[in-house]
Amino acid sequence: MRNAPTVLHLDMDAFFASVEQASKPSLRGKAVVVGGLGPRGVVATASYEARVFGVHSAMPMGQARRLAPNAAYLVPRFTLYRTVSEQVMALLRELSPLIEPLSLDEAFVDLEAGGAAWDGESARRAGERLRADIRAVTGLTGSVGLAASKMLAKIASEQAKPDGLVLIEPGTERALLGPMPVRTLPGVGPATGDHLRRAGITTVEELAEAGEDELVRMLGKAHGHALYAMALARDERPVVAERETKSVSVEDTYDVDIHDRPRVGMEVQRLADRCVRRLREAGLSGRTIVLKVRRYDFSTLTRSETLRGPTDDPAVIREAAARLLDSVDTTGGVRLLGVGVSGLADYTQEDLFAQAAGEGAVDLAEEAVPQAPAEQVGPAGRQWRAGQDVRHDDWGHGWVQGSGLGRVTVRFETPQSEPGRVRTFRVDDPALAPAEPLPLVSEPASPTRPASALRPASGERLGRPAADPDGYDGRPGDGVQGPGAGRDSSGGARVPKSWSGTSGGGAVSRP
Repeated sequence: MRNAPTVLHLDMDAFFASVEQASKPSLRGKAVVVGGLGPRGVVATASYEARVFGVHSAMPMGQARRLAPNAAYLVPRFTLYRTVSEQVMALLRELSPLIEPLSLDEAFVDLEAGGAAWDGESARRAGERLRADIRAVTGLTGSVGLAASKMLAKIASEQAKPDGLVLIEPGTERALLGPMPVRTLPGVGPATGDHLRRAGITTVEELAEAGEDELVRMLGKAHGHALYAMALARDERPVVAERETKSVSVEDTYDVDIHDRPRVGMEVQRLADRCVRRLREAGLSGRTIVLKVRRYDFSTLTRSETLRGPTDDPAVIREAAARLLDSVDTTGGVRLLGVGVSGLADYTQEDLFAQAAGEGAVDLAEEAVPQAPAEQVGPAGRQWRAGQDVRHDDWGHGWVQGSGLGRVTVRFETPQSEPGRVRTFRVDDPALAPAEPLPLVSEPASPTRPASALRPASGERLGRPAADPDGYDGRPGDGVQGPGAGRDSSGGARVPKSWSGTSGGGAVSRP
């Protein structure tokens, strides 16, 4: 472990919900919940205003609605989230070449490797300026933790939330960790936590006092050694510049169980095509095709098939997924389906096409798998989902507040406007069309000083603009949510953690 707090952990505050609030002036300061809006939807992110009511990530959406009935419930807009994430990661790359992204909204940075910090004071200046730069470029806030190791930096950023900075000075780690619950440490989940609790171990200090031999006896050699080291604040893991993507997958949760076998097959083919699109976007191919089926009774089955070599051919992956489905009994209904590819590589073995049943392959752009029918649609089968960007010929840019009974309600506002007015239209109104998200900041903001100039420099922090005093004061209707919407699913929103890295190895920091 280092002797200076030069490992930085950035965690954007309630990222998805914060992006929605920044994009929609009427929602600023209001409770916002992002996730799948169907009966089986799951919360992806809740704003801090919604968390006051007990809403949190991974909670069933139905439970969230009971806790916070007047919150705004929106589908995720991953295209916009990725764009904002790229802006944030670009600022991190100005600090150091050693950036380890964990997800769209979270990353480790080795400040020492980039010359941005070498002691506590310089690290604090770097962290403060990073937070100001993020605010200037995106309009959002992030929490920063600084410490001598990755584990401690992440703990520090949790303490800093929301919109703060915490630095753990070397030498104070044991005193800080001691009274914390054992669940604070990485690798201590519910099962391990319960096992330790039954043994009378509830805090990190008690974990250290138990001794390494006792922990190995209770938890096994690898886990016991690792937890004892962390209890003593020892973490030698380096910041890794590139993380290998191990798998690419998509899945859908259905509001109503699918009983029709041909419909199940159609959904699997559609998922296979979406999975291939993701593979190609990442420049990857894979050898192992995985099918996931969750049945009506919540039992989950997985089947896999390993090919002779990696492929990104849609015909090959569709055929493999279909073969895997043949081995699964779907009698009684299916509530979730997923298709994934693992054993990834950055090339394709062309002769694998021979594994496809047909002689000719049809490119994904040329063959569209039919979509499931939607409850409320506009022209050309458009779906109106709460939170979706739209544009009206007369009223301009807005977002869907809700839809139902043949009507769609739209609030017309932009990230730079005042809270907008609400109008209601027929779902088939020809003047209303889907639109691309608008930038959160009208002009590409330039921080007062580029992050690369952080080394010995100090300066004034950029001030935070005052929150809009007006806000959303009504409850939006439920957006129409069909399979594949928002989440890669009509159910819970799935945070695409696996998309933060690239294949292959990379430079690592000095431990």
